[in-house]
Amino acid sequence: MKSARTEYLRPARAEDVPALLALRTEAEGWLRTKGTDQWSDPETGERAISKWRASIDEGRAWVVVNEQDTVLATVSRGPVDRDFWTDTDRPESALYLYKLMVAREASGRHLGTRVIDWMSRLAALEGRSWVRIDTWRTNTGLHAYYERLGFKHVRTEAPAHRLSGWLAQRPAGEVALPHDLLPVGPDDERRDHAGRLVEVPHQKG
Repeated sequence: MKSARTEYLRPARAEDVPALLALRTEAEGWLRTKGTDQWSDPETGERAISKWRASIDEGRAWVVVNEQDTVLATVSRGPVDRDFWTDTDRPESALYLYKLMVAREASGRHLGTRVIDWMSRLAALEGRSWVRIDTWRTNTGLHAYYERLGFKHVRTEAPAHRLSGWLAQRPAGEVALPHDLLPVGPDDERRDHAGRLVEVPHQKG
């Protein structure tokens, strides 16, 4: 008999910052083993901490945790990046996904896919048309990963001061693993006043 999954999403908290930074450091090392120069100029120290805290304070950062509240993955949403997306792209029509990272110990649980599915459902709930990403221009393996999950390459931008710029989007509401959706919060924290499970909460735009 298949055991029930115990991972769930919750908003990131200030006390999660050390775990988030450790997740970033682990991701940097793993990327180097894959032959990509992504995050070869990592933000460290106070600047990185201040950016995480800002995302948390604004309600934009989320984490996937287990029953012991160990951080297994993280994702953030953010404003449109004007280095890449223009008025012609109708920026307001999309939710912008950033900082998706999964701990190596959680590899094989499809957490990345399940987090993207949650963001896709959230985008649809908000009446948006797309989930959009920008990734490191040279990381072709990551491009292929997103394309396997239904993202379509829109174009590649290459501003001189940025190393990201591979732009892609997926229709809001589209899910890759409809039978393996991530819940939000433990059972006692994710029911509405009528006792019904709340799978996708509203967030700040």
